[in-house]
Amino acid sequence: MRENPYREDREELKELLQQYQNLKRGNSHSFLEEDAFERIIDYYDEKDDINAAMEASEIALEQFPYSALLMLKKADLLLANRKYQEALNILETAELFDSNDVNLYILKTDAYLALDQQAKAVELLEAALNLFEGEERLDLLFELADVYDDYEEFDKVFDCLKLILEEEPNNEEALYKICFWTDFTGRNEESIRVHQKIIDEYPYNELAWFNMAAAFQGLKLYEKSIDAYQYAVAIDEKFDYAYRNMGDAFLRLRKYKEAIEVLEKVLELSRPEDVIYEAIGHCFHRLGNYAQARFHYKKAVHLNTEDSKLHYKIAVTYMLEEQWQSAIKHLENAMRIQRTITEYNLAMGECRMNLGQFKEAIQYFSVVVRQKQKNVAGWEALIRCLLKAEFYEEALTQSVAAMKATDGKPIFLFYQSTVLFVNGKTKEALLRLEMAMDKAPKLLKKFIELNPAILQNNQVVDIVARYKKGKKI
Repeated sequence: MRENPYREDREELKELLQQYQNLKRGNSHSFLEEDAFERIIDYYDEKDDINAAMEASEIALEQFPYSALLMLKKADLLLANRKYQEALNILETAELFDSNDVNLYILKTDAYLALDQQAKAVELLEAALNLFEGEERLDLLFELADVYDDYEEFDKVFDCLKLILEEEPNNEEALYKICFWTDFTGRNEESIRVHQKIIDEYPYNELAWFNMAAAFQGLKLYEKSIDAYQYAVAIDEKFDYAYRNMGDAFLRLRKYKEAIEVLEKVLELSRPEDVIYEAIGHCFHRLGNYAQARFHYKKAVHLNTEDSKLHYKIAVTYMLEEQWQSAIKHLENAMRIQRTITEYNLAMGECRMNLGQFKEAIQYFSVVVRQKQKNVAGWEALIRCLLKAEFYEEALTQSVAAMKATDGKPIFLFYQSTVLFVNGKTKEALLRLEMAMDKAPKLLKKFIELNPAILQNNQVVDIVARYKKGKKI
């Protein structure tokens, strides 16, 4: 047994390189075997000295002109130098001497692809599949999958990976890749069958469980996907991607507590990510725990300061607690990044309005209606603000403008009615109310919210009483 094989190999390589230099200079030297030239070429190639590697391959072929192996080495170097046709020519010659080397077909494929001859690459690999078995056949199937990817025959990529898994069910590379291509091609049912077969034979294959779970998730069968993910993490308790996807499935089912639990596991197992903190924040938000939602949104912001949406979400949690000034601070952060987002302007207007800063609020709401004239929420916010500020004439003008801009949305008839009542124009107000009730009686609640005291008006009560479930009685 050798005491230091690495050192011996290094000394042996050093000796070979010295002999090679002697050969180049014409000095006396020991005879270099074919495999010695192979090592010398690899040495220069690994050092990224392509020119020296190419020179060594040419000298080697002078010594061994019929060596298919050395021809393949040279062809590989030619491909690296983007001399694709030259590489193809030497590969054709190599095939005459040895057509049983799988690397011949892989290199020819690379050359065809570089020359934009995908059809030839496919034809070559499909024919070569019949010549090889075992690991070499799997190598060709992976190569064929890459060709189909390049050729944008995405279903055939899936087919190649499926064939690999039929021959080697525990092939990790194929298991990783087929998960992506299942999602990309939408072949979820087929993926479930493929992975169920693997699991039946190898029940402790966590990647197969994960892929089956992801396929269930693709079909929106979230309960089944969660069950499969739980098997994956039972086999590998540090499988962070399984916890991540399980968190998403719990979110889809609105099981926020369970989602928080598995997403926190992701944070334990992997580097912190803004999307995970954001997802946990979203869960707390939906549970009504705004302080914890904020805490996690702020963690996300620390990792991604330029995501305006995160600043906005923090602001919303403050708005839900009526902490308007704190909300404004975070909305300002969001708007420094993206000023014209509709939701940000609406939120800022809402905060200003609740602080009694009506003119500022009107400016923000006006930005929304200018940018998106058909945006009903923007018009509603603007008119509500005008009413609160007691700018009644302007409120009426904007209600008419909103009706026109939104192709006659009946909500603005209710707004017009409200303004007319406030202005003492009762007859016109009742007429508008009747028109509004005729078109959209379900919107009556919004009308009452604008002025709850209106129900003390008997004529209003009479009109409302004539409508039931959206129809005239």
